[in-house]
Amino acid sequence: MSDRIAFVLAGVLALAVLADLSLNGGSALLFLARKMLDLIDLIAIWR
Repeated sequence: MSDRIAFVLAGVLALAVLADLSLNGGSALLFLARKMLDLIDLIAIWR
């Protein structure tokens, strides 16, 4: 991955986070964080 592509992806991610914080109060980020913790717990059981 080139530096240019990485910077564009980082910018898009930052804009998505800012949009969620300003429009939804961060509820989508909280939902995704909870689902990620569930996934980590599920994978830890398999180990």
